[in-house]
Amino acid sequence: MKKLYWMIGGVLVCIGFVCSIIFWKFQKEIKKNDPEYIVQFIKEHKEDKNISVAIQYNQQHWVELNTKEQLPLASTVKIIVAIAYAQQAADGRINPKEQVNLKELEAFYIPKTDGGAHKAWLAQLNLQGADSVPLSEVANGMIAYSSNANTEYLMHVLDFQIINDVLTQLNVEDHEPLYPIVSALYIPIHLMEEKNLTKKATLTALRKMDMVEYRERALAIHSNWIEHPLTIEEKTKAQKMLNMDFQKIWSDRLIRATTSDYISILEKMNGKNFFSAEVHKYLDPVLEQLMQNPRNQAWLKHAGQKGGSTAFVLTLAAYAEDKDGNQTEIAFFANNLNTMEQIKLSNSMNSFQLKFLTDDKFRKRLKEEFSEL
Repeated sequence: MKKLYWMIGGVLVCIGFVCSIIFWKFQKEIKKNDPEYIVQFIKEHKEDKNISVAIQYNQQHWVELNTKEQLPLASTVKIIVAIAYAQQAADGRINPKEQVNLKELEAFYIPKTDGGAHKAWLAQLNLQGADSVPLSEVANGMIAYSSNANTEYLMHVLDFQIINDVLTQLNVEDHEPLYPIVSALYIPIHLMEEKNLTKKATLTALRKMDMVEYRERALAIHSNWIEHPLTIEEKTKAQKMLNMDFQKIWSDRLIRATTSDYISILEKMNGKNFFSAEVHKYLDPVLEQLMQNPRNQAWLKHAGQKGGSTAFVLTLAAYAEDKDGNQTEIAFFANNLNTMEQIKLSNSMNSFQLKFLTDDKFRKRLKEEFSEL
C-alpha cells in the first residue's frame, strides 16, 4: 500500500494492574491513526461554526462545510510567509544563501512555547561548531519543523507590509493581516508592567483589548526585540505568565482566515501556473519537503502542506498531484477543541489524507455523504 510521509507539526497516574490496563487502552485509543475518526468528527460537528472543511478534487468541490467561517490558522499561516520569501528570492531582494547567525533567531525564541519545534530544528542541523545557517534553511525550519522563532525572524527580514501585500495578490477575501505571533506572547507581561496591573486585571484588560491595539502592541514589541532582545530571565518570566487562560486569548487572537481562502491558495500552488517558475524554484523546496522521500516520489508528482496547532486549535492546508494527474486540495480548520479531540484529530489526519488521495471508493463515499449535510 502506498504511504505518505507527512510531517504534521498526558500524564496519568494510576496504581495497580487495573489502572495500567486502563492507561494502556487510553493511550492506544488517542494514538490511533484512523481516517474514519475525521469523517465522524466532521459529521458530528456539522452545526459547529468552529469547524470548517473544504476539499477539492480535480477542480471539483468535494466536501464543503462552513467554508466562509474565519478561524485561527495557527502555523498554517506560515504558507503566506513562505510565498513572500520565494517571491523576494526570485526578485533578488533577498539572498537565500545569506548566512544568518543563530543568535539573531534566538531573539524571537521563548522556550517551551512552541512544542519543542525550534530545538528539534536546531538538533538536526549538524552544525559541527558553526554558528550560522543559510536563510533558505531558516525558511525550511519554519515549514518542516514549524519554528516560530524562524517565522518571526523571516517576517522581520521580509517586511510585514510586503508580506501582507501577498494577500492582495492572492485575492483572498477573508484573510486577516499577518502580525508577529511570538511577540504577541509577551503582550501580557508588557501590559502588566506598563499599567502596574495584577495578573487577574491583566487578563481582563487583554480580553477587552481590540485587535487593532493588540496587533500594534505585538509589532512594537517585535521592533524592540530587534535592538533589545529579551534576557533569559525575561523569557522565563514570560513563559511562567502563560497559563491556560492567557494561552487561550493568544490562540483566539491568532491570524484568522477561511478554508475557502486556503483552497484558493492551495489550488494556485498545486496548478503551478499562478506563480512564475522562478518563484516556484524557491517556494517548492520549502513547502514540498515531503517530496524528498523516495517513497513519495514513486507515486506523487508533487505535494506540499502546512499544519498548525495550539492547545485549542488544529489546522491543515495540503495539496498534491499524483502521477496520474489527479489534483487534491484539503483545508481543515478546527477551534475550541478539547485535549482528546486535538490529539485524536492530529493523529488521524495523515491517514485521512492518504486514504482520500489513494482510495476512490473512500472519495466517492465522502462526496455522497457530505453532499447531504
